[in-house]
Amino acid sequence: MNYTFKEAVAPNIDELKQHAATKTNADIRLKAVDELGKWKCQQSVDILWHLMINDLVYEVQHEAFLRLQAFGENVRLPKKKKGNLIKQINKKLEKILKPIEGQISFEQFIKLFEKQLPEAYDVCKHDKKGNFDKWLKNIIGNFSSEIKSKISNLQ
Repeated sequence: MNYTFKEAVAPNIDELKQHAATKTNADIRLKAVDELGKWKCQQSVDILWHLMINDLVYEVQHEAFLRLQAFGENVRLPKKKKGNLIKQINKKLEKILKPIEGQISFEQFIKLFEKQLPEAYDVCKHDKKGNFDKWLKNIIGNFSSEIKSKISNLQ
């Protein structure tokens, strides 16, 4: 893909820095990468390098890589990590369910997940894409009967 850019500091560089630092919404980070890729300056390059190396969402890493490559930077695309990107995600999800009295729906559980673990939710949602619900149900299916019975419509 051919990206065009200006060799100047983006007029909204501070806003783009904030958007790139948002941990709970990969879509905002992707938009920041797109905008930063239109402005070649040291700040843009530094932010894009940081995202390419450190972001847990591979899509963000890949887009940052493409923009840095277009800038003429000597970059290598990081390998996509396999397995669960969030350490001990199973235990973290189980901790959400344990204190619940009675039953909740699967949809309510997803909202609790998003509210209590927003960064983990964002990473998993982007990583699993259309298979997110299936992945989450599979994890819950491995919990003890006592824990998984707290979700009413698991099937």
